[in-house]
Amino acid sequence: MRDGADVIVVGAGLAGLVATAELADAGRRVILLEQEPAPWLGGQAFWSFGGLFLVNSPEQRRLGVRDSQQRARQDWMVTAGFDRPEDQWPRKWAEAYIAFAAGEKRSWLRSKGMHFFPIVGWAERGGSIPGGPGNSVPRFHVTWGTGPGVVAPFERRVREAAARGLVSIKFRHRVDALMLSGGAVDGVQGAVLEPSAVDRGRPSSRLPVGEFEFQADAVIVTSGGLGGNHGLVRTNWPARLGAPPQQMLSGVPAHVDGRMLAITERAGGAFINRDRMWHYVEGVQNWSPIWPDHGIRILPGPSSMWFDALGNRLPAPLFPGFDTLGTLEHLRRTGFDYSWFVLTQRIIKREFALSGSEQNPDLTNKDVRLLLQRVISKSGPAPVEAFKERGADFVVSSNLGDLVRRMNALTDEPRLDPVALEREIAARDREVNNGMTKDAQILAIRTARRYLGDRLIRVATAHRLLDPAAGPLIGVRLRILTRKTLGGLQTDLSGRVLRSDGTPLPGLYAAGEVAGFGGGGMHGYRSLEGTFLGGCLFSGRVAGRAVAAILGGSTG
Repeated sequence: MRDGADVIVVGAGLAGLVATAELADAGRRVILLEQEPAPWLGGQAFWSFGGLFLVNSPEQRRLGVRDSQQRARQDWMVTAGFDRPEDQWPRKWAEAYIAFAAGEKRSWLRSKGMHFFPIVGWAERGGSIPGGPGNSVPRFHVTWGTGPGVVAPFERRVREAAARGLVSIKFRHRVDALMLSGGAVDGVQGAVLEPSAVDRGRPSSRLPVGEFEFQADAVIVTSGGLGGNHGLVRTNWPARLGAPPQQMLSGVPAHVDGRMLAITERAGGAFINRDRMWHYVEGVQNWSPIWPDHGIRILPGPSSMWFDALGNRLPAPLFPGFDTLGTLEHLRRTGFDYSWFVLTQRIIKREFALSGSEQNPDLTNKDVRLLLQRVISKSGPAPVEAFKERGADFVVSSNLGDLVRRMNALTDEPRLDPVALEREIAARDREVNNGMTKDAQILAIRTARRYLGDRLIRVATAHRLLDPAAGPLIGVRLRILTRKTLGGLQTDLSGRVLRSDGTPLPGLYAAGEVAGFGGGGMHGYRSLEGTFLGGCLFSGRVAGRAVAAILGGSTG
């Protein structure tokens, strides 16, 4: 033990909290470093919707969903599309995580005091071909309390360990280098940043007022990804998705900058699959921003009509909520950085949710009365209505011609033809009452409503968009929203960071997004959703327990 600690954990997001809690439970002494101001812990997870991927859960079974580890594995592997030699460890992490999600994950989280909303969401439905990418059944379990409800049990354990003297939390400590001795990582160096009293999520000062150096027997890097650094996003943007967008919104705070990826590479760690990333295509500008370029993702049901910037309807199966990466690839080929939803008030009330803990006060605050308003209110949820009224990307009108005029006013030149758009919508509307319709989106809506969870609260009955009784009409400009790094530091199944030759870099471990949620990219090219928080929980637990065992501790 050096500097009063056995282990240094770099980053106090969810993975860092889990790793630290596991180490402290094993009696190990930990220095937890965080560059952001006190008292904030939890990183990006705090701002999340709290969705978790579970397999064959009681919540699924109560809704009539038949799931299994074998089905989940098939969905995952097809969706991931592992196709590189360096995918050896990511594939192993995927196998391990699927087993965890189908096994003790739920009971372990319940033992920490977590509970789940009874309606299971159906994210990333896929829909291209049988056996294609996407979830073949609903698996998206929303935590009661959203992101803060996920963070709370582990933050509590860490703060209790700090009170016992096992954990030293050092805010405003930015790591600038990993220290090596005899080829092994044995510490960190960095700058102490000036104190800051900014609110959580807002940019804090980067002015250094001192330096630090700590040594320990092991270092665990849990510093997150690079979604807040648009320069790095563009640098790593894959050619297969076309040219990177000129304009993007940020789905994560500015401190999610990817610095520790480069720092770890300089120390000898391998950063693999850097071209794999997960960015959303349903981003809207936050009318009340917290961080720079703050965007919010719409979590849509399947009923909105989706048009590109020129007014062309997106082809099947690129419907809202079906295939994030496929839609991103399609839209990048159009040459524009935005697209459009056209919908009705009836759809927005039923089908629009907004990602983020702060956009869901009912779930976040565990307010049952407020939650019931989603069902009985004649308008949409209050945060959705606020975006409709104040959001820069929303336009509302009682007639289509005026709606298109307002939509065109939001862009640098008018690209939407009202006559052509009306023709597309009217053609779709004619199919609503056709029981043998050829419209694939109408069929998808009907299929969704066969699932009890969607029928109860998520998917509106198919109706004509041009029916005045369903109005007013709403247009929403959608932009690309940066979010997750799917590649990362390559790690083995104990979280040890590997060198480019595949051998472990002694003393160094990684967990969470910086490790591609395990192995350097356990999602492959695509995510099934609900797997990012879960990946932080799982990889943080693995790394914390592995280091505790190496150092002579034990966890339960």
